[in-house]
Amino acid sequence: MDDTTKYLIHAEVSADGVVERSDVVGAIFGQTEGLLGDELDLRDLQDSSKVGRIDADIESEGGRTVGTVTIATSLDKVETATLGAALETIGRIGPCRAELEVVDIEDVRTAKRRAVVERAKELLLDSFDDSVMSSEEILAEVREHVRTEAITEYQGLPAGPNVGDSDAVVIVEGRADVLQLLRYGIKNAVAVEGTDVPDAVADLTEGRTVTAFLDADRGGDLILAELAQVGDVDYVAFAPADKSVEDLSHREVFDALREKAPYEGTDVGEARAVAATDGRGATDTDAGEPTTAESPERTDAPTTPDATDPEVVADPPDGGAAGESVPPESVATDAADEAGTDDDDAVADDTRESPDADLPPTLGEHIDAVRETATVRLLDGDLAGVADGDADEAFALLEAAETVPETVVLDAELSQRLVDLAAQRGVGRVVAREHGEFTKRPTAVRLLTFSELVA
Repeated sequence: MDDTTKYLIHAEVSADGVVERSDVVGAIFGQTEGLLGDELDLRDLQDSSKVGRIDADIESEGGRTVGTVTIATSLDKVETATLGAALETIGRIGPCRAELEVVDIEDVRTAKRRAVVERAKELLLDSFDDSVMSSEEILAEVREHVRTEAITEYQGLPAGPNVGDSDAVVIVEGRADVLQLLRYGIKNAVAVEGTDVPDAVADLTEGRTVTAFLDADRGGDLILAELAQVGDVDYVAFAPADKSVEDLSHREVFDALREKAPYEGTDVGEARAVAATDGRGATDTDAGEPTTAESPERTDAPTTPDATDPEVVADPPDGGAAGESVPPESVATDAADEAGTDDDDAVADDTRESPDADLPPTLGEHIDAVRETATVRLLDGDLAGVADGDADEAFALLEAAETVPETVVLDAELSQRLVDLAAQRGVGRVVAREHGEFTKRPTAVRLLTFSELVA
């Protein structure tokens, strides 16, 4: 009966005397018999499973009995209501005068639907909360998968796919370091897997431009010392003292490689000191951020005292002929890969004209500073910072800014809502990582992307 129940009749019963549950059930059957005809006879309905068992819950106190009666039915609404009304004709229970009043007829299906809705809410919150990925997350995961899948072996050692053919190699300590460099587009790294430099790596250094990129600790010193004894080392670069190569960010990797120093058999300690102070961005106290390929007017300074060195430190992030001779600064062009540009377009050139020649070069430094940080920066007419904040708070930050910024630099997708606010406030230019779908573009605000500034 439970599977076919449609309605529950709820009634309250009271009797002027002490009666038992069986007295209540007997009164219901006895006093409704023949009242509604054969089709609605309670016994016949029970026999045909159209009415379930009669549940009576009563208690007696002070010479009076009160309680509740519940009857399940699979009848339709009209028949159920008629049966409920018939129950109220009961005037006696056993020897006692009594009353029975129907207080509610519950639709069981409504209760089930309500339970379904509540459970659906729970499932929606618990099961789908973390499973939906944004477009940016999907692209980042696919991009990283493509890069990390490219790790290969060079004579049993973890290596990038271009190690065997490139005329320049980067030697690191372990597999995790190779993977980290692959994520940033450097495909010509090979790991020594410990302080004992394998013969394969020693042989690999012959006739190639070799950069040792190591942790600034005792292990890195030992690897460099042995590598210099069994092979040829041209340049040395170290990770910051408090980090390992495998922990470095995109910017830190290319900063370290740009600041590599020549290694000519000097003391290991001296080599580390030279690497920390030589080359572009010589010290940590240099004013401003190093200019990268994102800057519209980048000037390529030599990364070593030998400005004519034609060898590569790292192959172009995506494609490019193996061993192709390009300036060492090509290691800084992986950001172009993130923007979907070709390698040739990504390499900065002193002679290339900026797409927006009137932009001060420091705009590129601001772009470089917010890239991959999910932040926003407001700049005045002199490109001085007015305010900084999280990218998802860009609207509120711009809305609350006392000084109307001339430029907004946003490491996120530019929305129509933010564009409208920029036009209302009189912002001159918005530079974003990418643009969303616009239904209207204001003519008073210039809308640019990071990639357009290096296209």
